[in-house]
Amino acid sequence: MDFETVIIFAGIAVLAIPLGVILLWVGQNTLRGRVAQLESEMRQVIDEVSRLRKLAADPQGVVAPLTTVLPPLDPAASVTATVPPAKNLETTSLAAKQPQPAIRVTSSDQDRPLVLRPDRFAALIDWLQGHWVYVISALSLGLAGVFFVQYGVEKGLLPPAVRVAFAILFGAALIVAGEYIRRRWGDDKNVTTAYLPSVFSGAGLVAMFAGIVAGRLMYGLYGPEVTFAALIATAALAVGMGWRYGPLLVAVGLFGAAAAPFLVAGGQGATAFLYGYYALVAAVGLAVDAWRRWAWVSVLALVLGYLGGGAMWVAGAGTVGAIVMVLVLALLAILVPVLSPVANHPAPSVAERLARLTPAWPVFPTRLAAGAVLASTVALVLSDAYMAGEALFVLAALTAMALYLMLMTGRAPGLADLAVLPAVGFVARIVIEADGMMAHAFRAQSIALRGAEVGPPVTVTLLLGMGALISGGAALRARMGGMFGLVYGLCAVLVAPISAVALEMLWQPALVMGDYLWALHIIALAAMMTGLALMFARLDGADHRRMAYATLSALSLIAFALFLLTTQSALTLALAALVVVAVWLDKRFDLREMTLFVQAAVAVLSYRLVLDPGLIWALDGPLPSVLLTYAGVIAALAVAYGLLRAGRVVARAVLESAIAAAAALLANIVIMRWLGANSTTSGDSDTYWGIMLNALPWLAVMLVQLYRLPLGGPLKWVRIGLAGVAGVAFGFALLAVVTFANPLFAYWPEDPDAQVLGPVLLNTLFLTYALPGLILLAARRMVLPAMVDKGFLALGIALLALYGGLEIRHFWHGAFIGGDTVLQGELYSYTLALMVLGAALLYQSIARRSALLRKIGMAVIAVTIAKVFFVDAAGLSGLTRVFSFLGLGLSLAGLAWLNRWAAMVSGGSKESGNG
Repeated sequence: MDFETVIIFAGIAVLAIPLGVILLWVGQNTLRGRVAQLESEMRQVIDEVSRLRKLAADPQGVVAPLTTVLPPLDPAASVTATVPPAKNLETTSLAAKQPQPAIRVTSSDQDRPLVLRPDRFAALIDWLQGHWVYVISALSLGLAGVFFVQYGVEKGLLPPAVRVAFAILFGAALIVAGEYIRRRWGDDKNVTTAYLPSVFSGAGLVAMFAGIVAGRLMYGLYGPEVTFAALIATAALAVGMGWRYGPLLVAVGLFGAAAAPFLVAGGQGATAFLYGYYALVAAVGLAVDAWRRWAWVSVLALVLGYLGGGAMWVAGAGTVGAIVMVLVLALLAILVPVLSPVANHPAPSVAERLARLTPAWPVFPTRLAAGAVLASTVALVLSDAYMAGEALFVLAALTAMALYLMLMTGRAPGLADLAVLPAVGFVARIVIEADGMMAHAFRAQSIALRGAEVGPPVTVTLLLGMGALISGGAALRARMGGMFGLVYGLCAVLVAPISAVALEMLWQPALVMGDYLWALHIIALAAMMTGLALMFARLDGADHRRMAYATLSALSLIAFALFLLTTQSALTLALAALVVVAVWLDKRFDLREMTLFVQAAVAVLSYRLVLDPGLIWALDGPLPSVLLTYAGVIAALAVAYGLLRAGRVVARAVLESAIAAAAALLANIVIMRWLGANSTTSGDSDTYWGIMLNALPWLAVMLVQLYRLPLGGPLKWVRIGLAGVAGVAFGFALLAVVTFANPLFAYWPEDPDAQVLGPVLLNTLFLTYALPGLILLAARRMVLPAMVDKGFLALGIALLALYGGLEIRHFWHGAFIGGDTVLQGELYSYTLALMVLGAALLYQSIARRSALLRKIGMAVIAVTIAKVFFVDAAGLSGLTRVFSFLGLGLSLAGLAWLNRWAAMVSGGSKESGNG
């Protein structure tokens, strides 16, 4: 006997030792149970014989013992039935040992909101603590067959066919052993052999799966057809045994089957074949659960399927197979749990429950299908499909999933919400793929790079066609009506247009296809949306919402096409016209949803007026186009404002603020261009007035958001955030023009950036300081928080005061107000200005009956007195000094009288009036 033969027999002996120990333990426990059962039966027989002897000795005492020992009998039943003969006892005992067919569990417990609950996990932990030996035993037995095959590979023992056959026969032997134990001694939890049949049978299934997979992956003994036939047969065996004998066997089989490819791969690497294998593993668990309704088995099967397939993809099994696998898993999760080739999941859907439209949770198959569709969608959207063909296949898979859920689940109201997931995933994948190989390959064939005789690629045409298919499928599903009819109507009019917008913004198709060809694609979509509008108008009768959505979509696409073929201003004007159309549709058909569209359109218009093409284009572009764009937007929004229905508070506030902001931007642009044309500066944005004029749009944005703040709603904090960002941007610009960009601090008279342009009062100083100050004071008419209101008041007064001082200096010095020189007339003018300001504040304190304004006025007068005595006395001379003090004395006398009057009017005492 050679060494290899010794090794083989030693391996068999090693495998036989734990099996023999388990069998001996089973035999001993079984014998003990049989002895105890025989003793119990013998005791019953002795008691029965003793009772019959007593009855024979006392015939008159028959009735009493029977009525006291036994419950009342059915008069129709025979008396002999109450005391079965010995052979009946034996038959009953034997029948109890036979395995009984499983009864299908009802779905009431399975359809609870949480199938995998904490109490079930706790019960599982408790079970494992008391029965861990069964788990270890099943694992050891299953791995025994697997490792024997692996050992044969490593040592080169036995031909490959014999190794595979041995593994399969070993698994079959374990299944036969488990079935023998089950039939001979039972598998009920009350007998000593509980769980052992499942242990042996589960381990046998693992060994059979491992042997079949090894024959294909390691040795290539048979092709994929034979492999799948053998796996399907083994899976059918597992389904039958699991359906009959319980979830432990199913769990062991699923775990073992999922682990088998990792254990027998033998360094051969992952292959696309294993995607189908893991789909089959998931199908096995789903099929068992379809009959037994354990719920967690389906979850386990899908998790193992997704994880196993994902591991194969990471190991390099290929992207196309992974894409097909996730589609198949979603399809299995939909159809197998309901045991039907057509989805028939009852209402409600998961979306209805999450939106609290129904108090009941969907049934478990519905939740399982929703989870699988979500997992498959996320897997497809986030998949790393590097090659262009693979990326295109991902988008095609999302399209196929969306169409299936839209068109093939009409009898399943519980799945009515799921098609939205792959539809959204399709658009998201287009956005993600903008940085991928497919988009790079597309842009590499731009008109500037390809030959004159080479046509453009069809990539974008295919993508837009897929989006149109999804929109068309959504339109067909929308025809069915129901609760989600409006949702699918929106999906129909949004998916393809949003896909086109994403392609335009991120892929730049016009550079590859040309403006006209790309615009034809958009016009084709517009024609499709027009057809949908006609269809919805015919179907919906008095409810015109879906028709209005399709109409707006068509008009938006037409505007989009105009943008491609015309100037920058065309799209902006078209969007403004859409706002008018939306408001008119609301006025005509009472469509409150149009308020949302108005808000979105105004947001896009604001983006275009400020950023893209925005102020940069407005300052440098053709003046007629700029004036037409901004004035046209203002006119369109004004028309929309006039058409508004009563009660549209949100839309009215949005349009009011948008009109004011657009008008401010237009005025800002006109002034900037006029000043730029009359300025010698190299860059208007470097001047103090250029900084402020560029900051005024931020001030407008801040005020617009604060004006809309009382509308409340979910956008409240978004508005606060936008107002804060815009306020910070305006604040930095304001700080700049007050400090280092202030023309007062300019040093060189030749510096063109420090010149004051324009006449006295109406000049660049007014634009820089007085205009924002007046805007802040006017903004106090809005409903503002107390701190913001006081801040606007203080900042507005400070800016006007600064403007007044700088204007006085401009009056005396001309265009250049920097330097150190202070003229006597200038110094006296400051005094007069302070006296006028103090008098004005005192007058306002009387008109408003405000003690605070009176105190501020007296403080200004005190500052004026200090200036006259400590500044003017040293800086003035001659008659100027005389008239300065004379004017101060007369003015103070008059102001003292005015202050006392103000105090008396406001209810103060004489003492307070003197202060």
